[in-house]
Amino acid sequence: MPDWTTLLEYEFLGNGPIAWLAAAALFLVTLIVLPVVKSFVASRTRKRDITLLPDGLELAALLILRTSRWFIWVVAIWAASSMLVVPGRVERVITGAFIITFWLQVGLWAITAVRFWLDRRSLSGGKPDPQLRGSLDVLMFVAYIIVFSIVALLALDNLGVNITALVAGLGIGGIAIALAVQTVLGDLFASLSITLDKPFEVGDFLILGDVLGTVERIGIKSTRLRSLSGEQIIISNGDLLSSRLHNYKRMYERRVVFQTRVVLGTPIEKVRQIPAVIRGIVESQAKTRFDRSHFMNYGDYSLDVETVYFVLSSDFNLYADIQQQINLGIYAAFAEHGIEFALPARTSIVRSVPPGGSVPTGASDAATAAPAE
Repeated sequence: MPDWTTLLEYEFLGNGPIAWLAAAALFLVTLIVLPVVKSFVASRTRKRDITLLPDGLELAALLILRTSRWFIWVVAIWAASSMLVVPGRVERVITGAFIITFWLQVGLWAITAVRFWLDRRSLSGGKPDPQLRGSLDVLMFVAYIIVFSIVALLALDNLGVNITALVAGLGIGGIAIALAVQTVLGDLFASLSITLDKPFEVGDFLILGDVLGTVERIGIKSTRLRSLSGEQIIISNGDLLSSRLHNYKRMYERRVVFQTRVVLGTPIEKVRQIPAVIRGIVESQAKTRFDRSHFMNYGDYSLDVETVYFVLSSDFNLYADIQQQINLGIYAAFAEHGIEFALPARTSIVRSVPPGGSVPTGASDAATAAPAE
């Protein structure tokens, strides 16, 4: 029959059987329970939409799913080693691995929480906010830098490193790096300015100089536009903000100015009728607001009537349809009232030259008028 007293007094690597059993039990429990909890949460989220959960439960589920397998293993080893007497060098290695893994895991949890918060902020009134959705990449990039910079400093501090001198050194080194990559940093800060100031968003139609297109993506360094002809245009954020932007997506109504030119010599009674005729045609169109119509000036070959009205929409196709109907109405009304449109013309002087002679100055045999080409 075994001598239990002798067996319990037996030591292996400085630890008795009870200590080894307790360490093994704690190791197995940690290594089994945590993965089981993670698998259970993952299976439940596959069966139902996680976004239907209350915000607190949804965030807890996301944090559990974001727990790394390496973190579980290191926690299991660290927990088991706490039940044993281990050499100082081994204990320092295990503690160091646990500290590094723990703070990395904290960083992953923090990034998950930031992403969750931004996703919630991007839903305004239950609908996605295009302005914030288009800037998520920039915000997440900044969040990664901030979170993991703090995580690295806290991990080094827990490992016994004097971070005061390190932070001072990083400050000096950061200035040198900033000078070396100032173009990249300029685009980064420009992207932050776009994110915070929101001069445009994904889906807006922009015109800057000779470039025009719809915003497809706002990145960390550049913004991508899709031009009307189909190609993608990539512009750095710094160049974008230094240009004068025309954002047609935020044009709530369109002001339209057009000229109607009639021939010189049109009777004064008919000229007086033209503004009223045009006003009636404009006001008969839906989604328009008439502003004014006046006989404004004498042209080189015409009497010019200027008309201003508003299309109560930013849709260019709607504006084109309305302007077409107005033009057709003016054409029909002028034909009915006997009013002629003015066309540019030039006058050519033709002189006949006698055989063997020269043309006297100012002599002219014929003058004809022809439409300008």
